[in-house]
Amino acid sequence: MQKILLLLLTCVFTAQLQAQTLTSPDKNFTFKFELKEKGVPSYQLTYKKKPVIKSSTLGIETKDVASFLDGFTVTKTEVQSVNDTWEPVLGEQKTIRNNYNELLVTLTQKAQKDRILRIRFRLFNDGLGFRYEFPKQKELNYFVIKEEQTQFNLAGDHKIFWIPGDYDTNEYPYTTSKVSEIPGLQKKATVQITAQTPIKEPSVQTPSMMKSSDGLYINIHEAALINYPAMHLEVDAKGLRMKSHLVPDAVGNKGYMQTDAQTPWRTIIVSDKATDILASKLILNLNEPTKYKDVSWIKPVKYIGVWWEYFVAGKSTWAYGTENNVKLDQDFSKLTPNNRHGATTQNVKRHIDFAAEHGFDAVLVEGWNIGWEDWIGNWKENVFDFTTPYPDFDVKELQRYAASKKVKIMMHHETSASATNYERRLHPAFQFMVDNGYNAVKTGYVGQIIPRGEHHDGQWMVNHYIHVANTAADYKIMVNSHEAVRPTGLNRTFPNWIAQESARGTEFEAMGGLAPEHTTILPFTRLMGGPMDYTPGIFQTDLSIYGTNNKQRVNTTLVKQLAYYVTMYSPLQMAADLPENYLRFPDAFQFIKDVAVDWDDTYGLEAEPGDYVTTARKAKGKDEWYVGGVTDENPRTATVNLSFLPKGKQYIATIYADGADASYDKKPQSYTVKKVVVTPNSVIKQKLASSGGLAISIKEGSKKEVKDLPKL
Repeated sequence: MQKILLLLLTCVFTAQLQAQTLTSPDKNFTFKFELKEKGVPSYQLTYKKKPVIKSSTLGIETKDVASFLDGFTVTKTEVQSVNDTWEPVLGEQKTIRNNYNELLVTLTQKAQKDRILRIRFRLFNDGLGFRYEFPKQKELNYFVIKEEQTQFNLAGDHKIFWIPGDYDTNEYPYTTSKVSEIPGLQKKATVQITAQTPIKEPSVQTPSMMKSSDGLYINIHEAALINYPAMHLEVDAKGLRMKSHLVPDAVGNKGYMQTDAQTPWRTIIVSDKATDILASKLILNLNEPTKYKDVSWIKPVKYIGVWWEYFVAGKSTWAYGTENNVKLDQDFSKLTPNNRHGATTQNVKRHIDFAAEHGFDAVLVEGWNIGWEDWIGNWKENVFDFTTPYPDFDVKELQRYAASKKVKIMMHHETSASATNYERRLHPAFQFMVDNGYNAVKTGYVGQIIPRGEHHDGQWMVNHYIHVANTAADYKIMVNSHEAVRPTGLNRTFPNWIAQESARGTEFEAMGGLAPEHTTILPFTRLMGGPMDYTPGIFQTDLSIYGTNNKQRVNTTLVKQLAYYVTMYSPLQMAADLPENYLRFPDAFQFIKDVAVDWDDTYGLEAEPGDYVTTARKAKGKDEWYVGGVTDENPRTATVNLSFLPKGKQYIATIYADGADASYDKKPQSYTVKKVVVTPNSVIKQKLASSGGLAISIKEGSKKEVKDLPKL
């Protein structure tokens, strides 16, 4: 009898060890880990008793050693709870809470000489993060990943906002559909991009945003993407199942690992409120704190640039000469000038004057350096040297002039996707910046990657982007990367990597246009991983005015462009239009001049992905608040509850609103500006036009202002 009882207790203990549960600190989430038949790891997740992820398998398939897929037993489990706070260098809020319950499961493969794999799960109040860990051990040193086999078994045929899986670009327009409809829409969604490698299987990129029929908002992405390829999601439309799909390298392998090592975190953020998705800091919390000892040189930046004129004005180009076949070692002073070069000393001085007069920190200058004549489409390695200016760009004079106006010039390094060339020239390029007064660089990766056969989102390039950010930090330079892998919260670890593009931004308004709903989706997708250099602020939205046979228009109202400075978070914000267009609308331009780019707090007021977003933020270190609201093609009335304001005071709200007759396609420049007295009890209700917006600045008012202005 004692033997039977002992056997039963042993069986119960073994079963408990093989299956583990975890709840979030607020008890809304329940997570379960267990080994299925043949020792296959699996997990499931529920939120407020609603299924989010049904039983889904975990594992890593390898090429050169036995795979980490099955044959496991649970040999150890460890749990801990963490509840602390930290302060980002730049961010949407001054203090971030890091509160989770953790389960670390140690799995052993007996058949592989007791080889160990660990899976670490962290359950926050806003979702789940987990990663694979490969400790250093006698039976495991190096291995090659064939594929990661992480499943996300969905609980229903959710509405999904998606772009097609692609190894080289994130710049697709969004498609909204059911998960089951993705295969039938994949071909149509895969529009032409300069450099693209679409995945053959039905697939989507992350962050993947979904909404269930029972009202759950579900976001799947990854955090801390380091020394590993980016993750896409293959879609089993019939089984309503997603599975990880990693970006391969030039020979078809997915990743090269040396113990001890770990994968990025896989993240699942969930709520029954859309605004909670936008408020989540789970991805940032899963990244490591920065190791930089001095971060005082990392500052938010508001800038203008010699940029938009290349896309719309038709009067200028990046290139200096008329030739289409140049080499770096030739004498560029002997090129035949095209007389349309934009980055001239005179033009840059004009922009510096404008920046100084209106309080901007910097001027971006593209096309200043030799090599633009044949930079794209030739898969050429040595395109730019990043230190030699064109004959009509006087580096020293512009350094002197900018310094006299207390304005910085922002460097531009277009690599033409030749990462090998950039890495060889990185130190001289950054030293050139330091020597000439530049403290920020916009990098670009347009084209097919060199090393040839590598992809923008593969392991080699992931490491390249981090190498650039790390090297830049040695020179106290901030980095804004374009055409790079989508962000995964690494701006916490590398805070000088202050922004990225990595999505379809404003430039596409001049190249086919963006749908009115586009910027109501981006906060739920691309911006989940980190700040975006979206380049907003286009006031002249009818581009045919430039006489370039361009019938394209920017598909927003003018006020919606103002709202982006609040709804599209970035500590690096551009006023992207031509300077002369701002002078035509000085009262609207005032909002861009006033609005902050670094924040003490953020308040999600209302949101629905694909439909609308209204956000309020408090300026860093100031008693100033800014509100932005945007809508899709459908007009609506935004509700702005000002209860976030401190009690006991009256404030002056300057409201920038679409005019009564405004619409993005007929009267985009119709707007009104009014000032009213508000309190924390005030609620502003304001109509937004089709693809319209709302922008509000709120400041403490003097007694006279409060007395003279109308109350809301």
